[in-house]
Amino acid sequence: METLNIDSSDDVLKQLLHESFDTQIPNFGSYNLVAATGTSGSAGLKVIGFRREPAELILCPLNPQTLRPSERAISVNTTNIYHVALVLDGGYEVGTSTGRVYRFNVPARLSVNVPGTTAGPRTAGILAQDEDAKDFADFMNSLMDRLDPTVTEAV
Repeated sequence: METLNIDSSDDVLKQLLHESFDTQIPNFGSYNLVAATGTSGSAGLKVIGFRREPAELILCPLNPQTLRPSERAISVNTTNIYHVALVLDGGYEVGTSTGRVYRFNVPARLSVNVPGTTAGPRTAGILAQDEDAKDFADFMNSLMDRLDPTVTEAV
């Protein structure tokens, strides 16, 4: 891994998340990114790419130790989305036509381990994504409205 010439752990984390996402998605520049914590489907840390036109989510599960992809990224769009819901804890649930269900939260601030070099330990860093989390919430609200104007909360 290259030495990163970046001032804050927030910048380091954002760069690492972008690198993990960008390696899997050929047109990565057309997505906004947020970090999320998953509770089902591919539980754990993930980076989510989202775009409004065409409406699409890309879920990229990450290894929390290395911040590298832990499995292949999953595209969720109007061709395979089964349902989308706001869950009671403030997170989201997305189901696909293949039966996979993903539950996740996109917090404004997230504590993430910053991988160290092979000689050094990892350190904890805080990823500040306040504005990105708000933008994602707006995106998810518009997606839910588009799919079903009478959206209800999941249990």
